[in-house]
Amino acid sequence: MDIMVLIRAYDPKDRDAVLHIMQQNVPAYFAEAEIEDLKYYLDFEIEQYFVLEVDENIVACGGINVELEEKRAVISWDMVLPAEQGKGYGRKLLEHRISILKNMESIDKITVRTSQLTYLFYQKNGFILHQIVKDYWAKDFDLYSLELRH
Repeated sequence: MDIMVLIRAYDPKDRDAVLHIMQQNVPAYFAEAEIEDLKYYLDFEIEQYFVLEVDENIVACGGINVELEEKRAVISWDMVLPAEQGKGYGRKLLEHRISILKNMESIDKITVRTSQLTYLFYQKNGFILHQIVKDYWAKDFDLYSLELRH
């Protein structure tokens, strides 16, 4: 049986599914307080956000925010349902966004701000670690700032 995988633009009707993915990743990858940050992002700060569906069920999500004055794009709010981690969906979603960004002439740099819990995923996918800030997101959730190698 073939698995149907689809990456598509986020729709506001996907909000509950995205929040469910987030809640499933607390406290393993996100602090409880970050749920409110994600809600705010989805309601007010979204630029380009995507969901990845497997057989019509949303199992992963992630976004792009562009800072034109700095010619920089930021990979944002990446999440995969715990039961679906390790199946390549996060990589597929990351590659989808990177390909969009590489086609934007106004972007010179692609960055991601994550934590000590997931930075190795980005390193495996070509990002280089530039900065660590202890307890940045919340207690025991450090900031790991990375940039994609050209």
